[in-house]
Amino acid sequence: MVDATRVGPLDRMDGPTARTNTAMPTPFDRDFSLPGSGRAPAAGPQAGTGVGTRVGTGVGTGAGAAPNREIYTVGRLNDEVARLLDDSFPLIWVEGELTNLARPRSGHMYFTLKDSRAQVRCALFRSNRMRLRFEPRDGTQVIARARVGLYGPRGDYQLVVQELEPAGEGALRLAYERLRLKLQEEGLFDRKHKRPLPAFPRQLGVITSPSGAAVHDVLKVLGRRFPSLPVVVYPTRVQGEGAGEEIADAIGVAVRRAECGVLLVVRGGGSLEDLWAFNEERVARAIHACPIPIVTGVGHESDVTIADFAADERAPTPSAAAERASPNRNELVERLAAVAGRARRAAAADAERRRTSLELRRRRLRHPLLRIENLTQRTDELGRRAAAAFDRQREETRRRMATLFHRLDRVRPDPRGFRSKIEVLERRVRAAMDERQARAAARVRELARALHAVSPDRTLERGYAIVYRDGAIVRDTSEVAPGDAISARLARGRLAATVTSADPDPDSD
Repeated sequence: MVDATRVGPLDRMDGPTARTNTAMPTPFDRDFSLPGSGRAPAAGPQAGTGVGTRVGTGVGTGAGAAPNREIYTVGRLNDEVARLLDDSFPLIWVEGELTNLARPRSGHMYFTLKDSRAQVRCALFRSNRMRLRFEPRDGTQVIARARVGLYGPRGDYQLVVQELEPAGEGALRLAYERLRLKLQEEGLFDRKHKRPLPAFPRQLGVITSPSGAAVHDVLKVLGRRFPSLPVVVYPTRVQGEGAGEEIADAIGVAVRRAECGVLLVVRGGGSLEDLWAFNEERVARAIHACPIPIVTGVGHESDVTIADFAADERAPTPSAAAERASPNRNELVERLAAVAGRARRAAAADAERRRTSLELRRRRLRHPLLRIENLTQRTDELGRRAAAAFDRQREETRRRMATLFHRLDRVRPDPRGFRSKIEVLERRVRAAMDERQARAAARVRELARALHAVSPDRTLERGYAIVYRDGAIVRDTSEVAPGDAISARLARGRLAATVTSADPDPDSD
């Protein structure tokens, strides 16, 4: 990028030339102290004797005229002049005809720039030469951006060239810089005006030449990335007189038709003059005013146009512009596959959680028949335990009575006096035992009646049946199908049967 404040093929005759004609300080204008003199030197060059008394050449003064002279060596003189030139001249632009071109093995380039009045030696070193965009030849009119220097070994002043371009491009580059700064100051390039590109544009518009390579590059990229994306080509010239106006008109047509989600403004590579249509102000303003996001892809990576600054996004090439404006089908397929995989894994995990929860609930939920069977078994167990307890208590009572009788026998009381009491006690004990046994028997009968009331046999006696299929109880009509062999347990006996129909509605005939 060229600094507009220093660029100027239009100002070249009043730039470096004017500066070389102005009064500049020289090494001889500086104040040099005279060793041991104790006095300050006079300011400025001396009249009459001039340089001789201060540089030590001895001109016009004689050998013994100035005993305390400051003597310059040639090398020091050249160094001072070189520093003076470096300090006095910034990078300048110089226009002239290229002659005496030499290309040594080192890769550097040496030549002379001349015009009708003068000439100057120039050096273009290898690192800068590699950036040239054209092949210099003798007789070419060029513009060089260079610093003024001095080649000490020969004492020749020369231009050390940083950039070199054909003279015609210099005027274009100056116009480019002036327009860029103008539009930048107006705010046309501000980031706040940039519109984001849609992720999935409904249609893609391409503003370019229908016969150029750019449109084929764009279609090739779109065919690879997203073949189903519709493309509308707004044909226009992209080079030559009136091309900028056609490009701006094509943007206006796209805005009026409002059929595209993104616009591509593209063309292939070329010189600055070839790409000049994209550096016109009307194109930049049309891009800035366009409500549709615009991606520019003009030339190559090193080509930056005014349209690139005004666009919502700049791509280095037409192919890159197509890639930035279109979704990638393969990436979308991979993302969808990843989302589907995550969804499947989540669904499987949820189904497994539900299955585990259902299994836990199923284990907790027991069939009523199992509960009845458990109650029956519990009742039988309680009956056995009650009978065993009763037998143990009766046996314990008998042992105690035998012990008492034995103790009575040992003391040998008068049996006749206690016989009646013993008989009464014996009757009471037997009555108490009979009463307790009767209560226990009544309790057992009561439990038996309660058990019988909830017993499956009791239910079967009321006319119900328990249906089995392959040894499993049938609870729903969905568990059998016509033609299945089933068996039914009745209150007394079993039946074998075959299903002729299975109606889920119990109220249907």
